[in-house]
Amino acid sequence: MNLFTQIRGLVLDALAQMQSEGVLPEGLDFDNVTVEPPRDPLHGDMATNAAMVLAKPAKMKPRDIAEALAAKLGADHRITSAEVAGPGFLNMRLAPSVWQEVIATVLREGVEFGRSQMGQGRSVNVEYVSANPTGPLHVGHTRGAVFGDALASLLDYAGWEVTREYYINDGGAQVDVLARSVYLRYLEAHGEAVEFPDGTYPGDYLVPVGEALKDKVGDAYVGQPEEVWLDEVRAFATDAMMALIREDLAQLGVNMDRFFSEKSLYGTGLIERALESLAAKGLIYEGVLEPPKGKTPEDWEPREQTLFKSTEHGDDVDRPVKKSDGSWTYFAPDIAYHFDKVSRGYDQLIDVFGADHGGYVKRMKAAVSALSDGKVPLDIKLTQLVKLWKNGEPFKMSKRAGNFVTLRDVVEQVGPDVTRFVMLTRKNDAPLDFDFDKVLEQSRENPVFYVQYAHARVMSVLRKAEEAGITADETTLQAADLTLVDHEAELAVAKKLAEWPRLVEIAARTNEPHRVAFYLYELAGEFHSLWNRGNDVPSLKFLQDGDAATSHAKMALARAVAVVIAAGLGILGVTPAQEMR
Repeated sequence: MNLFTQIRGLVLDALAQMQSEGVLPEGLDFDNVTVEPPRDPLHGDMATNAAMVLAKPAKMKPRDIAEALAAKLGADHRITSAEVAGPGFLNMRLAPSVWQEVIATVLREGVEFGRSQMGQGRSVNVEYVSANPTGPLHVGHTRGAVFGDALASLLDYAGWEVTREYYINDGGAQVDVLARSVYLRYLEAHGEAVEFPDGTYPGDYLVPVGEALKDKVGDAYVGQPEEVWLDEVRAFATDAMMALIREDLAQLGVNMDRFFSEKSLYGTGLIERALESLAAKGLIYEGVLEPPKGKTPEDWEPREQTLFKSTEHGDDVDRPVKKSDGSWTYFAPDIAYHFDKVSRGYDQLIDVFGADHGGYVKRMKAAVSALSDGKVPLDIKLTQLVKLWKNGEPFKMSKRAGNFVTLRDVVEQVGPDVTRFVMLTRKNDAPLDFDFDKVLEQSRENPVFYVQYAHARVMSVLRKAEEAGITADETTLQAADLTLVDHEAELAVAKKLAEWPRLVEIAARTNEPHRVAFYLYELAGEFHSLWNRGNDVPSLKFLQDGDAATSHAKMALARAVAVVIAAGLGILGVTPAQEMR
């Protein structure tokens, strides 16, 4: 139940009546008429822009439309007042029964309250993490993993059919470097002293991989030239790293539906077919690129290359797909990979990239637009850097990893729930400070604790009710007389609950799961405020001695808060706390 949609429907019905009565002309477009919370809650519960957007096409003054609309809306039992503000905005206040019904609906629908059919069963592919298989996931990957996973869950909750996908970058030179690094650990496992040249991976995480390789092949590769062992060791090392990455993701509660190997694009004709598809549309040509902007490198020279006319689909410059020596550019397999995704029939594609991939946004959007004839939208979300702090200082690097803080380092410090929630306390494209001390504080300044504490408080109320002999099961709470929930502080909580379905749709439409974390913090704030007022106003306590009916009504409100918090945390991949320790 989206109350804002319901009230918008009421506004549209009133406008239609005004048309039938000749107050408004026929043929008006109501698509841009909105109903939303006013910027200042003191102005009312909901506001509509109807008079503002209809004034010009209706050739009327906004206030004239607003006043006539106010009279219509005031006749509905759900609207206690409709007041014209400023040039023609209309502020509405709703009857307490409306908010009481929200509580009843939450209890009746449970975690389905707020679930939307906005996606209408359309399919969306969310690709995220996609780290090079050269080592354990680091903290930057952690943010991308949490963001992508929460976004996928949000879209599922909003009615999309979601595929979570990981693109394994196992086709480039970095996997050859991995193979050479593992070979050094393999020699080390045979007792040889080794040194790691610049450009190799010296982390201790490759020690067990080298030992495992020794167990598999014995001394068959010792002293052998690279051409003997490179292919085999590359495959062995890549498999080992992907097993490690899967373990890392599992620790964070991330489970992919599909892993796609870049290597599978080579030698299979998929790159050629993708480019042939573009060529058939007149988008591939032989040409010479302009020199790079800014200072031109001394070794730069104009070379004829195979180019993609990405500028015809919104890019700044055309992009090379094949080098002058006949080898593919890095962009070519990326095009082929998205050609494969488009061919699978998804209605929408979403890529989650690290901030260092910002230069790829326009070219990838151009490629998907060209491959799908503009029919499949691609949204690319960039996740900004994470700065780690502990004891007031930058968190030191991991010796095991060699040169970075790993996902496991973070999860082992604070647990997966805290890690996930904190990673969503900023918008994805804003830098994030992750302070190990603050995220474990039990204070309002720690959003993880604040939200979890609200859920735990509800659970404690229900436990205390049972201990006091007051029935608190779902059936009893659903049958509670909610007219007894009528204090302004209680209705403020109900009003915040009513925003949940609307928030889900906004977050899903913008692909911004951080909005869920922000909302949960605000809901927790309203609940904690009500709880604290109960210390000063005994009638606001959730358990009323000797008054089971009132206790049931107030517990119903509390239980509704827990239901919505649990639903929101479920989207974020966080387990609701039953009690705080």
